[in-house]
Amino acid sequence: MTPLVSILIPSYNAAKWIAQTLDSALSQTWENTEIIVIDDGSHDDSATIVSRYTDHGVRYITQTNRGASAARNHAFSLARGDFIQFLDADDLLSPHKIERQLALLATRAPGTLATCRWGRFENDPNAARFVDHDVFSDFTPIGWLLHCTTGARMMHPAAWLIPRAVAEKAGPWDETLSLNDDGEYFARVVLASSGLAFAPEEDAASYYRSGLSGSLSQRRSASAAASLYRSAELVSTHLLATENSPSVRRALADYWRHLCYELYPDAPSLSHDAERLSATYGHSTVSPPLGARARLLARVVGWRLARRLAMRRR
Repeated sequence: MTPLVSILIPSYNAAKWIAQTLDSALSQTWENTEIIVIDDGSHDDSATIVSRYTDHGVRYITQTNRGASAARNHAFSLARGDFIQFLDADDLLSPHKIERQLALLATRAPGTLATCRWGRFENDPNAARFVDHDVFSDFTPIGWLLHCTTGARMMHPAAWLIPRAVAEKAGPWDETLSLNDDGEYFARVVLASSGLAFAPEEDAASYYRSGLSGSLSQRRSASAAASLYRSAELVSTHLLATENSPSVRRALADYWRHLCYELYPDAPSLSHDAERLSATYGHSTVSPPLGARARLLARVVGWRLARRLAMRRR
């Protein structure tokens, strides 16, 4: 049988982008797909726009506002696919993305995840920047997580293609998280898998729309910072439950050191907590993200004050 792929799209006030996203989903050269849009309580023109696509088989379901993770869980509960493609309502897929990944997975062990090239763009996907080449490779589950925690790297959520059995084994998205809910979710998915297979073709890609004002990834509210910290705690727990080895602990020391820098100065208390937790896993050599002048100043006044002073000069 030809595998069915479920393309699951959580949407909230995405009227500006949802048509382009749906066009990319409908343009897949792999034709056996279903597209499910879960509208998470939008109050813009999303319904009017998506209604134009229902004749093309797009399912449009509304729910009261509960967050993107709840919308993804709702979509998954309705999905019939053998494979799962998550796609945010402002992101895009290249036409051959799913076809290339399925061809690759047909040659790999059951339970393997497929990834692909991904790039950031603002308005024009043709100008996307494919910069995180370190993740464009095959990995073992542990190898992937160590690579990401050590270097603060990521895979764009839409770059994955997930066998349904792996998604079921990993469990649902954590609806208590907002920021970095994808990092926590895909950590579980990776650990539930047989490994990662990278589709190297130029025409297999996903596109991450970045730099949007008001986007969740740009927010640094107290609740967003708390979610980021909590997601890191969960990722650490998942990883250590699988392998509590010196290499894992070294990676977690770096992971929490990166988080310490990311949380400052918006969440100073959590930043200090992350720094202390990093030290419990071992010594980290990860340096604070400072310019040359600020690094010199940090030797005298510490990296936190040096960072605040550097921010004031901007």
